[in-house]
Amino acid sequence: MFDRHGDIAAVPGSSDGLYHHDTRYLSCLELSLNSGPLLLLSSNVQEDNAVLTVDLANPRLLLPDSAILHGELIHVNRLKYIWDSACYERFLVHNFDTKANAVTLGVRFAADFADLFEVRGEKRSRRGRVSAERRSDTLVALRYSGLDGVARTTSLAFEPTPSYLDSAAARFVLPLAPGQGMRVVLRIACDQTAPDDAIGRRFYSSLRSARRALRRSSGRAASLDSSNSLFNEMARRSVSDLYMLLTDTEYGPYPFAGIPWFSTPFGRDGLFTALFTLWIDPAIARGVLRFLAATQATASDPERDAEPGKILHEMRDGEMARLREVPFARYYGSVDATPLFVLLAGEYFKRTGDLDTVRELWPNVEAALHWIDNFGDPDGDGFVEYHRKNAIGLINQGWKDSHDAIFHEDGRLADGPIALCEVQAYVYAAKRHAAVMASALDHPAAAATLEQQADALREQFEAAFWSDDLSSYVLALDGAKRPCRVVSSNAGHALLTGIADPERARRVAETLLGTSCFSGWGVRTVARSAARYNPISYHNGSVWPHDNAVIALGLARYGLHAGVSKIFRGLFEAAGYMDLRRLPELFCGFAWRRLSAPTLYPVACAPQAWASGTVFALIQASLGMSFEQAGEEIRFDRPALPEFLDELHLRGLQSKHGEADVMLRRYGAEVSVNITRRQGKVPIVVVR
Repeated sequence: MFDRHGDIAAVPGSSDGLYHHDTRYLSCLELSLNSGPLLLLSSNVQEDNAVLTVDLANPRLLLPDSAILHGELIHVNRLKYIWDSACYERFLVHNFDTKANAVTLGVRFAADFADLFEVRGEKRSRRGRVSAERRSDTLVALRYSGLDGVARTTSLAFEPTPSYLDSAAARFVLPLAPGQGMRVVLRIACDQTAPDDAIGRRFYSSLRSARRALRRSSGRAASLDSSNSLFNEMARRSVSDLYMLLTDTEYGPYPFAGIPWFSTPFGRDGLFTALFTLWIDPAIARGVLRFLAATQATASDPERDAEPGKILHEMRDGEMARLREVPFARYYGSVDATPLFVLLAGEYFKRTGDLDTVRELWPNVEAALHWIDNFGDPDGDGFVEYHRKNAIGLINQGWKDSHDAIFHEDGRLADGPIALCEVQAYVYAAKRHAAVMASALDHPAAAATLEQQADALREQFEAAFWSDDLSSYVLALDGAKRPCRVVSSNAGHALLTGIADPERARRVAETLLGTSCFSGWGVRTVARSAARYNPISYHNGSVWPHDNAVIALGLARYGLHAGVSKIFRGLFEAAGYMDLRRLPELFCGFAWRRLSAPTLYPVACAPQAWASGTVFALIQASLGMSFEQAGEEIRFDRPALPEFLDELHLRGLQSKHGEADVMLRRYGAEVSVNITRRQGKVPIVVVR
């Protein structure tokens, strides 16, 4: 996390830094010229997210001999990238003066080795010991001896040899003839012995490796191109962000949740991201499913909110997690990740027909179903609910997990155990999908039981959660089974799974797309009529792109395409105002105003994996795109394009037995579908 100058400023409360395993390995990196700051010319992240380039120039300077160096004569270009647990940086210093100038390039550095939760504001009574040493003329090591017994080291290696180097700073005296340039290279390695030779050669070879890795990873995905250049920027940024956040694990690729706070596996985030991107890259879903199966809880542990069969909420590897100062080393305080795991397994099977992976995952699916029916429903009322078992764990354990997110119509916070409306919808889908997988694995009795359970849940859900006067499903049932009569975006998630009665689904759509819920940029998390409505809050009136993506997929399921287009347009227009056309984790819920940009949320993660996946879900919803007959057939059900897209070209759509490119063109309210390339057997069906 760098500022626009490419620096890490040592400012109290700043989140900037170089992070590794939930620890800030570098908390200061400041560049100077002749001991003073440089002027910013421009700062850009390249389109593939591989490289940050920063252009700087000197201000007007008084030199040691009292001569004056006029401004904008010395140009400094910074190029930096991350690869293999190290940050590489190259400084190019060029003299555009008509006379020679000797300038001093300074680099100041430090590491506080703060745990990520410390950076977020947690206070600690004790910390380990920080030390620093100059190990050679070109190498400095910053070291932290942690209370958890782990030694963490940041190594800084320079080329060429600095004119001066100590444990906190390096200086290079650069005599520059007119028109001459000189190069300095820095490698900052986390928990590695940084070699202090050949840094320059390693800089370029590692840069090639970093770019190849990104191309190789994103090369699996289907691609898209449209008639709207702004939309193309948004889509390309989403692809770049998604594949930057993907981390290769031993089980396959996993999308880490977001930067800076959530650069680690999160169960719910990974599951939704994989669901949104199933049509472009099913390998992500396979990696997510296999990783979460491997980390599925096998025993009860109240400190971690773990129970047999429960799916992971998050993993942390910092000092505070290892010392159990926070419960998140491997934490299971998520009520929805377990049914979403089964839901994604079913959607993956529908998309790919990959029965071998389903067979591998089936014991984990059965364990998840057992958790749903037993630990998830301790009072046996048929609804899955949550109540934390660890006093410092999460109070709320759905996707809206802030402490004040679940409340009654008068604003009172709901007491647990709490049954969220969307969780029951996920459970319904989990049962339906599990029935299909059970049939494919030749377990007919289990399939029949699961179908019966899903039907029973649907009837029970409608009776307990529908509110006729709200024209929506209530937010939740509290511990006394009292409904939280709040209009919220959660109700839109019920449409995703098909649990909602079609007429009620239409009424939910009208409610969510009305002015109380729809800001003009997207659906708010709660309506303006809610007692706790606050457009600048985290969960009580803000707009979350992934939340809107789920709602859009649900609207498409019920054929409500006008609503899909309304959401798609709102988020597209919002992205047009965002830095790099990047949809953030969330933004504020203030109403759309002509010629005004959406209001940013101050600490939103950007990029965030499920926000990056949103555009792909919106495309799928608009086109009514699905994969049928165990992944053999690509289907477009009443395809539509929003008014800002006249054409959309999808390339590399993979079916079970081949791939195809498809061009979609809008003619008024109609959309034509044309195959521009087909390889192998790829049936494509258009339903009008």
